[in-house]
Amino acid sequence: MDLQGVFPILPTPFDDAGQVDEGSIRRLIDFELAVGVHGVSVLGFMGEAHRLSNEERRLVVSTAVGQAAGAFPTWVGVLAFGAAGAIEQGLEAQELGAAGVFVAPLGVQNDEAIFDYYASVAEALDIPVSIHDFPESFKTLLSPTLIARMANEIDGVDYIKLEDYPSLEKMTRVQEFAPATIGIFGGLGGMYFLEELQRGSRGIMTGFAFPEVLVAVYEAFRSGDRERAAEIFFRYVPLIRYEFQPKIGLAYRKFTYRKRGIIDSSFIRSPGLQIGAYTEQELTAIVERVGFSLALNGPQRIL
Repeated sequence: MDLQGVFPILPTPFDDAGQVDEGSIRRLIDFELAVGVHGVSVLGFMGEAHRLSNEERRLVVSTAVGQAAGAFPTWVGVLAFGAAGAIEQGLEAQELGAAGVFVAPLGVQNDEAIFDYYASVAEALDIPVSIHDFPESFKTLLSPTLIARMANEIDGVDYIKLEDYPSLEKMTRVQEFAPATIGIFGGLGGMYFLEELQRGSRGIMTGFAFPEVLVAVYEAFRSGDRERAAEIFFRYVPLIRYEFQPKIGLAYRKFTYRKRGIIDSSFIRSPGLQIGAYTEQELTAIVERVGFSLALNGPQRIL
């Protein structure tokens, strides 16, 4: 599998009572198909996977995969306290039709233990494994040399979702150690997407609620029109910047998807943060300032 492109990290929609909303999941998938993304990712940190039961995890994955119906690949997040749990989640995703899994590191600061963890997961699965490098959330630091070693020595560890600051410098270092064995995807809300592409990333896996912007940047860049890619990116940076606020970015994204008519509720399970009326007005003003509207359904035109 040669994975490239824009893979939005989808929120898990709930109804106002806090139950998983299958209908909204289906509309999210249909929306992403209409936008032209290259795949989707579910049960990431933004997907509140850590707040779901095992049965709910299965429901989210099966609904997303089923609605996509092979039109694009669905990747699934794995977060566990040991190899047995990670393998169980990975095998379940594989059984339900996932194209791959992005796996959070073991919660120990020990390179050999982390290496063995990823080796065990990759060996147990027939689908590719992506390392998820996000120490702000997982509290585990992965050095460029360890990442490169895993990519070079573990069959099946083919990608990394790199979200460790300074991400651009780290991306370059990883490529120096493993230039032909790992595909790098950015994240971090799209804050550095243009620069990541310029440094050789395959694409992006992130939760930005206007994925049409990321698709437009990616397509322009890949077509060779780097000036147009930069023009698009810098036009929408104010919205990307505002939406990517630590601890509350999920609330912005669920609010946006709800206002766009894609999900029915912006409910977040406790202890997730919500946004107030003033913040809603502030976000709406920024959306309008860059030329979008929260009142329009479906993909919006890129200026």
